Amino acid sequence: MFSAPGCYGSPNHAFSHPFVQAVGMFLGELSCLVVFHILLCHDRRKPEPTMDPGQSFNPLLFLPPALCDMLGTSIMYVALNMTSASSFQMLRGAVIIFTGLLSVAFLGRRLQPSQWIGILVTILGLVVVGLADFVSGRGDDSHKLSEVITGDLLIIMAQIIVAVQMVLEEKFVYKHNVHPLKAVGTEGFFGFVILTLLLIPMFYIHVGSFADNPRQVLEDALDAFCQIGHKPLILLALLGNTVSIAFFNFAGISVTKEISATTRMVLDSLRTLVIWVMSLLLGWEVFHGLQILGFIILLVGTALYNGLHKPLMAKLPCFPGEQRAEEGEAPERERLLGAGKAANES
Repeated sequence: MFSAPGCYGSPNHAFSHPFVQAVGMFLGELSCLVVFHILLCHDRRKPEPTMDPGQSFNPLLFLPPALCDMLGTSIMYVALNMTSASSFQMLRGAVIIFTGLLSVAFLGRRLQPSQWIGILVTILGLVVVGLADFVSGRGDDSHKLSEVITGDLLIIMAQIIVAVQMVLEEKFVYKHNVHPLKAVGTEGFFGFVILTLLLIPMFYIHVGSFADNPRQVLEDALDAFCQIGHKPLILLALLGNTVSIAFFNFAGISVTKEISATTRMVLDSLRTLVIWVMSLLLGWEVFHGLQILGFIILLVGTALYNGLHKPLMAKLPCFPGEQRAEEGEAPERERLLGAGKAANES
């Protein structure tokens, strides 16, 4: 939403630099690696160290997931320039659908009936949120309706890539004993280095009207720095994004460790509500009943998929104890991956 003059004497224009923003996101993830080593050094100074640093591993294991993270995050930042923040956050719930299907196909996992119902409910929620964008005609001064629809589709497409990332992590990475902060930080390192280098060819790739910068190239990093120079408040927003991502990953891992992944999933769902409410209070969006309906349906789908209904079902006398035990075996790691990365990122 910021605008400022750019390089080459270009007039005032919107700060539309999704790939530069993605680099900032990876910088936030990379900082988790710094936090890991700080915590490790602090722990080793104790008379009896308690922190498990994990086993040594080949860092290249994280390269394929990092590439998926880089591609998915970049697409989502492009989409965020086309649609609203609340729709962006709500539609990211689609990751449950693709993660569930890919885990069945490639990890041999058997989903519980409640998880299949959760996937179907989530699909319904996505349809309602998309319909809210279409019916409300968010073709306002900042976004044309065609842009909004394209942005929504890009977000859903990005969730397929994020789901592939999660499956790769679970299949090849998490069978090793890797500390979560080290895992997030290593992926952030690869993403930060690779995407920073890719900014160079992006500076010369012309994409016409698809790009919202004066030179109409895929990414004009120099223009981004010029705009930051003219309006330093943009830098504050970028740094805020980077720091929030670092704290989000660290806090999420801590919540999962100290309480449960289910609690983390509930807190992550509240993030969507906070973003939507803040957008309304700041006047960035207009209230639409369909959107809140879509959010509630998505929340129900997420709850079913992550087993949040089980404590209530366990209190019913007609619910067999055997079934409770069987359904209680939903993989904790899958919940951690789904909650943490449906991420990320953002």
